[in-house]
Amino acid sequence: MSTAVIYARVSSTNDRQNTQRQIEDLTRFANSNDYSIVGTYEEHISGATKNENRTVLMECINYCIANKVNYILLSELSRLGRSTLQVLKSLEMLHEAGVSVYIQNLGIYTLNATGEANPIASIMVTVLAEMANIERSNIVYRLNSGRESYIASGGKLGRKKGSVKTTEQKNEEYKEVISFLKRGYSVRNTAKLSNVSVSTVQRIKREFCLQQI
Repeated sequence: MSTAVIYARVSSTNDRQNTQRQIEDLTRFANSNDYSIVGTYEEHISGATKNENRTVLMECINYCIANKVNYILLSELSRLGRSTLQVLKSLEMLHEAGVSVYIQNLGIYTLNATGEANPIASIMVTVLAEMANIERSNIVYRLNSGRESYIASGGKLGRKKGSVKTTEQKNEEYKEVISFLKRGYSVRNTAKLSNVSVSTVQRIKREFCLQQI
């Protein structure tokens, strides 16, 4: 039976977005193709972030390489990243180890059955990655333009007074997370047990200077 790993990502670092839909869709795909899911990786981080700063992505890639996993399953190419260079770097590492990437919304594998690069997939990946990069640049431009217009018309940026939670409030709201971390639970297990996102656990761990034993 072929082995597969699911990698799911959303850009938001808060709890407004989650990876549940991606994971459910990819799990159904894996089951319908008799793939054994040997790992699920979830990340809340911008797709424009460099690979070396995406802890979960690198953990996923390294696991697949070390354990000779057959496939990494993605809901769409942009989950891997929005920088053409970073996407191609990830694919190069995986392909050298014989790991094929399946992109669900395109219905393609980046390697063919013989382990060679799928030429159609290579073209589509390069084009789509560049389009995602351009889209991100346009979004940044529109945001900056809107911000400048808002300031020029007398608007003020920043959070409203009182909208930032105090340390005491965070300590009470995330006391379960803090408790698990203090007892040595991993970030991923703490997130599952506390029913919060991995990014939330990482933020609380950082803000409260918590280190697993």
